Amino acid sequence: MKNQFVDRLNVRVRAGHGGNGCVSFRREKYVPRGGPSGGRGGKGGDVVLVALGDVTSLLDCYFRPLLFAANGEPGRGKTQDGKDGPDLVVNLPRGTVVKDPETDRVLGDLVEEGQRFVVARGGKGGRGNSSFATSTRQTPRFAEKGEPGEEHVFRLELKLIADVGLVGYPNSGKSTLISRLSQARPKIAPYPFTTLSPILGVMEEGADGRRLTIADIPGLVEGAHENVGLGHDFLRHIERTRALVVVLDIAGVDGRTPWSDYRSLRAELKLHNPLLAVKPFLVAANKMDLAAAAENLKRFGVSSRLSRTRIFPISALTGDGLDELKKALFSLAGEGKTRETRETRETRETRETR
Repeated sequence: MKNQFVDRLNVRVRAGHGGNGCVSFRREKYVPRGGPSGGRGGKGGDVVLVALGDVTSLLDCYFRPLLFAANGEPGRGKTQDGKDGPDLVVNLPRGTVVKDPETDRVLGDLVEEGQRFVVARGGKGGRGNSSFATSTRQTPRFAEKGEPGEEHVFRLELKLIADVGLVGYPNSGKSTLISRLSQARPKIAPYPFTTLSPILGVMEEGADGRRLTIADIPGLVEGAHENVGLGHDFLRHIERTRALVVVLDIAGVDGRTPWSDYRSLRAELKLHNPLLAVKPFLVAANKMDLAAAAENLKRFGVSSRLSRTRIFPISALTGDGLDELKKALFSLAGEGKTRETRETRETRETRETR
């Protein structure tokens, strides 16, 4: 379980209860009429979710599905207030979405580094009897009880934050490709479904230190949007990417044709989320080192009606064409960033005119 990737689960959260107020009276020498001196109870601790880039999965919450904050301390005599209960701070990966499990409504989206979301607020502490003393009620013998903390059940879902997402059929070479483009070291084997969970890698370019984060998800198959295969469970991890790379086995090693794979992959993305179909993308025609690749590449260019600027012949195994692909990826991510900025500005202007 140590290295297991957990990206969806339910948690029960409960904030701390407020401490009870105190009933107390001063009894000191030379103070014959000391009066009430009960202090207020402390506030219960909040449950706070915090997004941190160093956290990569929801595994910690898998082992701790009950997130309970501490209660506030009760009040004491001599008008001393009880201590507030400390907040329970839960560190989660950036990209975690907090949902209502019954309605599936999004309650919070932890995207920015250090972003905080209070999911349950602690109860207020009760007032002690000193708070109820008046000119006509000088010796109140009662105090308030602390308020209970909020308690809820939430669903946590992780959507990885990456610049570029790799999609393709099983055994198309995505794992080899991300290992050549970045320092990621996924499992690589000559059989399908070697990638069982999303993988993140960071690609750097030249002396200027530009960096891109690349996400690889398990291979898709036809019908993935209807829970066929493995990739359907992880399609949400590429929803936040700025651009996509469709990785094709251009040599048709598994008996499929690259043009049919391309059409199926594009259709699956659109059926899962129409926004995926309009993201900037390019095609990495992989396995160009094999015999049938060159002829299939010509046929694919005609059948797909894509321009040459969108198709990059590569061999992830030998490294051929990867330099050109890297340059194109930085340009593609920039195109996606420009699109996001424009869409954000248009959304903001629309809201302001309403």
